[in-house]
Amino acid sequence: MTALPAAADDDRPPPVRPALGAVTWKEIAHLLANLPASLVGFVWTLTMVATAGGLSVTVVGVPLLAAGLAVSRMVGRWERARARLLLGVRVEEPSALPGPRRAGGFLAWLWSAVTDPVAWRAVLYELVRLPWGVLTFTVALTGLFVLWPVLPYVARALTNVDRVLVRVLLSPSDELERRIAELESDRGVVVDTAAADLRRIERDLHDGAQARLVALAMGLGLAKEKLEEDPRAAAAMVDEAHGEVKLALRELRDLARGIHPAVLTDRGLDAALSSVASRCTVPVAVAVDLPERPAPAVEGIAYFTVSELLQNVSKHAQASSARVEVWKSGPRLLIRVADDGRGGAAPSGGTGMAGLAERLEAVDGVFAVDSPPGRGTVVTAELPWRARG
Repeated sequence: MTALPAAADDDRPPPVRPALGAVTWKEIAHLLANLPASLVGFVWTLTMVATAGGLSVTVVGVPLLAAGLAVSRMVGRWERARARLLLGVRVEEPSALPGPRRAGGFLAWLWSAVTDPVAWRAVLYELVRLPWGVLTFTVALTGLFVLWPVLPYVARALTNVDRVLVRVLLSPSDELERRIAELESDRGVVVDTAAADLRRIERDLHDGAQARLVALAMGLGLAKEKLEEDPRAAAAMVDEAHGEVKLALRELRDLARGIHPAVLTDRGLDAALSSVASRCTVPVAVAVDLPERPAPAVEGIAYFTVSELLQNVSKHAQASSARVEVWKSGPRLLIRVADDGRGGAAPSGGTGMAGLAERLEAVDGVFAVDSPPGRGTVVTAELPWRARG
């Protein structure tokens, strides 16, 4: 008599479960939402393009097109979010466009907004989505009543097409995003380099010229006190202070040359590099062949690159001679510094070459080192050419 309830429990049917899983229901919901979403996007896109195109002959046409494309970007973001929620498609968000200040002015920003590839791909996405949205809505709605046994397979096939469209048309441009990442990294390098240079200048002023000027003031004060009591001792103190003034002036002159040498501003790279070469511990031949002077920023980077490399020759190369060549080749400024020293130099060797490579890369430059042991070192650097203007 006691086994009957247990038998009854064993005959109990399993819990009721929905015929379709949660993933399939999400896919069906996405297919049903395609029609209203694509209808809104199509109407907006067609209206925006037609209105901006009709007003393109006026001054408001281009700004209106830029504003419309900005809204298309937002529509693309909403479509990516819908695909992420209902289809599980993981598409990275594209980088935001820079504002007018970062873009270099209102006109530059306007041009970047009008030529934005992310926004134009979103426009294309909305234009091709309307017929597809009508098809998917019709099939999904009909399948709920007629194609129930095969609806999961139909929904998966249709949503796979949606996944492809989202990945192809709404994903960020790999090349563009790579370039943006490089520029952001390069900007960080430039900022860090500028901060390091400011700290170096502050340290040199504090430990060098400033300390000498303080000692000079103290020495002149003591000489003033002893002027009447011991004129000979006062004269000796003045002589010593005069020597301190010369040293302080030399340190300030060297510091100013390290910031930006006057000879570079006044006479250009040829004279400035010849001045640097004259201070090198080995004979240096300088050959500069430029049709005109480059932009001040390019000229300054080239000067400090050669200066740093010649310092490395003096300190580490153990060379008997060196040669500096600077010339223009197409849109690039090329620099070659070669010596006949011991070789074996490497950017990671602690000679400052790693910092030079980072600085050049930050301005789209190239830095290459060829230094086999015992056969000298050849360093080649390239910079983008910009004419002085």
